[in-house]
Amino acid sequence: MALAIITGASQGIGACIAKRLAKDGFDIAINHYPSDSDKVNAEKVAEECQAFGVKSVCFPADVSKYDECEKMVKNIKNEFGSIDVLVNNAGITKDGLLARMSEESYDAVIAVNQKSVFNMTKHVSLVMMKQRSGHIINLASVAGLYGNAGQFNYSASKAAIIGMTKTTAKEFGSRGITCNAVAPGFIKTPMTDKLTDAQRDAMLAQIAMKRYGEVEEIAGVVSFLASSDSSYVTGQVIEISGGLSM
Repeated sequence: MALAIITGASQGIGACIAKRLAKDGFDIAINHYPSDSDKVNAEKVAEECQAFGVKSVCFPADVSKYDECEKMVKNIKNEFGSIDVLVNNAGITKDGLLARMSEESYDAVIAVNQKSVFNMTKHVSLVMMKQRSGHIINLASVAGLYGNAGQFNYSASKAAIIGMTKTTAKEFGSRGITCNAVAPGFIKTPMTDKLTDAQRDAMLAQIAMKRYGEVEEIAGVVSFLASSDSSYVTGQVIEISGGLSM
């Protein structure tokens, strides 16, 4: 059975992607940050994945750390035998206007959002090259395409991921490895539920479809990119925003 790794999969979009790929028949390696709360959440996601009749195992690691990623990938390869899909989903925000943003806030977001993609892609690609097959899917954002006030660090990290996606596709295409990115727009999460009516109306006014996206709609596109249906799709950035840029 094919194996998919999803980083930052203890909650939110990552958890939804893990469950969707489990439904598609993938064994699932769930990466989570090594904390007690993330461990509890990840174990719950693993149980939900196992309900689809697949194997699902949790692997704690701080994916911003090169050595931890190297060790985790080796453990996953030993556990499952192959690595067929990598979803680089882990990410954080530390928002603030540039004039007030600390160096620590900038560095933290770059480390988790951007360097994690280098770390995981570097180690997983070595496995995929030997297999001469694999799908790598990176979570970018509309902030990386258009920028967003108050998110200098986040926008920088997501724009970098788009460039990394295209370069990965060019370097590994001849080895049978595809690499694509998805760029979500405004997605319905507990964070959007806390917005005021005025804030919500202002955001919805920018969206052609006049609604927020659902996490399942992100997972559906990732499912396509992880499947053989996308075998000739690589180096692409698929915006999932309900027509935000139109």
